[in-house]
Amino acid sequence: MKKLPALLSIVLFTLQLDAQTPDEIRPRLVVGVVVDQMRPDYVQRFWNKLGDGGFKRLLKDGFHCRNTQYNYAPTYTGPGHASIYTGTTPSVHGIAGNDWYDEKSGDTVYCAYDPSVTGVGSTSAAGKMSPSRLLTTTITDQLKLSHQMKSKVIGISLKDRGAILPAGRSADAAYWFDGSSGNWITSSWYRSELPAWLIAFNERRWPDEYLSKPWKTSVSLRDMTESDPDDSPYEAPFAGEKSPVFPHDLPAIRGSNYDLIRKVPYGNTMTKDLALAAIAAENMGDDAIPDFLAISFSATDYIGHQFGPNAVETEDAYIRLDKDIADLLQFLDNRIGEKQYLLFLTADHACAENPKFLKDQQLEGGFSSSTALQDTVRYWLQKTYGAPDLMRCIINDQVYLDEALAESKGLSVCEIAATTAQFVRRTVDGVYQTYTSCDLEKCRASGLLAERIQSGLCPLRSGHLCVLYKAGWTDPLYGPERTCGTTHGSPFSYDAHVPLFWYGWKIPSGSTADEVNITDIAPTLAFMLQITLPNACTGRKIDALVR
Repeated sequence: MKKLPALLSIVLFTLQLDAQTPDEIRPRLVVGVVVDQMRPDYVQRFWNKLGDGGFKRLLKDGFHCRNTQYNYAPTYTGPGHASIYTGTTPSVHGIAGNDWYDEKSGDTVYCAYDPSVTGVGSTSAAGKMSPSRLLTTTITDQLKLSHQMKSKVIGISLKDRGAILPAGRSADAAYWFDGSSGNWITSSWYRSELPAWLIAFNERRWPDEYLSKPWKTSVSLRDMTESDPDDSPYEAPFAGEKSPVFPHDLPAIRGSNYDLIRKVPYGNTMTKDLALAAIAAENMGDDAIPDFLAISFSATDYIGHQFGPNAVETEDAYIRLDKDIADLLQFLDNRIGEKQYLLFLTADHACAENPKFLKDQQLEGGFSSSTALQDTVRYWLQKTYGAPDLMRCIINDQVYLDEALAESKGLSVCEIAATTAQFVRRTVDGVYQTYTSCDLEKCRASGLLAERIQSGLCPLRSGHLCVLYKAGWTDPLYGPERTCGTTHGSPFSYDAHVPLFWYGWKIPSGSTADEVNITDIAPTLAFMLQITLPNACTGRKIDALVR
């Protein structure tokens, strides 16, 4: 008799599900929005310049996870998008960086490059891209599998990796921008020809229109007090400009191709316009079988790298992006219906303060030197083992050793990495700590930073020795002296802490300060969609959203 209440509750729950319409069980359309290089403080910082229909709407009417962290390093675009959508870290999904060293080929490989495919809509190398290097399924793959491949999945981004990795291996399409032609393209991995609606979109020649006018601030320059003065020593001008100040004469500096569109806010607006066109033309969200549109806004990353987090250009980019988000939400309201779609917005990483700016404020900061690191490692390997060629390369602040050469000399790779790590830590300026893959695999290094680095190491794709520079230290940046703008990649909070907003279908209004890992997004979506978790998911559902 004690089991009766539990059994009765199951029966009642089943009857409740049977009584629900398909729209009540799951959303008709999921829209994943990733803003490239967005810091969590931007919305509050630019609050007075934002409209009511964009970020403010997400914050007031949606759910805000205020303490969302990347639980691995390196914090780059490729690993970020892969981790959001697979629900696991680079140690498992395999996207160990934007690029990494491939031991088999003896060369550096790019995370989305695939020589076996051909471009569709382009004859340039920009089309030879696919998700073939992704080792696990994504939440978008699982959505397809759970609905007999009837769910429609599309990824859109200026960057190929920003479109491809979220869309996954089984997507209907991923579309990215080809700067040589000014067209949106895909590859033969997804389809044999561009759809008619995308051909028509390309024929509209939006890049020509956007680049035919100067980039001016969207509000009065004197009112943009949330940023540094317009003419700042921490910003890099466009090629052809004397100083990094408004207005930026785009027609005069655009060059012979269309890549400049990536570096101005109009690149985000064009991305939004393509997303709206895709929803309408592909009838996404028109029936009870849920679809998924993955959008990544990349222009903010290019602008941030060049001008830094405190520039007027960055502020203007987010004021304009706020309008793009508002347009997207209004379009979804009108076409899909309020509360009939589910949207989340996050970032693939944040960014550091400019090290020169930090030093000028008497704060810790500096620039690392890959040349100094390489010279130090080669010196040590020559002095200790008589073989400087034991080092194959350095990428992602990771030293790759030649395992075959070490074995031929009767040497232990773990010992070589350990002794080199100790020497680098004592010798190279700015180094905070060093970790060897051998120690991390055997859990001989502890602490949050070590855990994040370990979670970013993929067997056979990552280096043998990981170098962690001090907080506030970055690679050389942009401009003539390479001291302008900013970058990212570290496990520190300024790179790892990102925004996360949820909005729409069954999303309550509110917020939480509980820690959420970026890998928790995919399992949360899986529970909401009532589908299987991505096959290597290590994240956990967000309890405040799924109870």
